[in-house]
Amino acid sequence: VQLQASGGGLVQAGGSLRLSCAVSGRTFSRDTMGWFRQAPGKKREFVAGDSWSGDSTDYADSVKGRFAVSRDNDRNTVYLQMNSLKPEDTAVYYCAARTSSRLISKLVSLYDYWGQGTLVTVSS
Repeated sequence: VQLQASGGGLVQAGGSLRLSCAVSGRTFSRDTMGWFRQAPGKKREFVAGDSWSGDSTDYADSVKGRFAVSRDNDRNTVYLQMNSLKPEDTAVYYCAARTSSRLISKLVSLYDYWGQGTLVTVSS
C-alpha cells in the first residue's frame, strides 16, 4: 500500500494550495481518509477527514471554513483544498488511511497507512 502526497509549496498569507494524495495497493473507496500536519517541534495534529461512506467530513477548528477535503474514487485520490492560508498553517502535511471503518478519527494511532508528507510554507 502506498500513499503519495503532493502539492505542497511556498505561498503567501491569504493564498491557496491544493494537496493531493494518491492511494495505490488497496480498495481506496473503503478507506476513511485523514489529513494531518506537523509543525517543527510540535506533535502531529488532525486537520481534516473524509469518511468512505461519502456522507461525512470533519475539520479541526483552526481550519474550518478555510480548508475542504474531497475524494475522487475513480482516481484513488483524496484532496485538501486550502484557502486563506496563514503563517500558522506552515507544516508538513500527511495523508493517512483508516481501513475498515467509516468513522473519522482525530487520533494518529487509528490510521493504518501514511504518506510521506508534503511541506507547506506560508509566508507573512
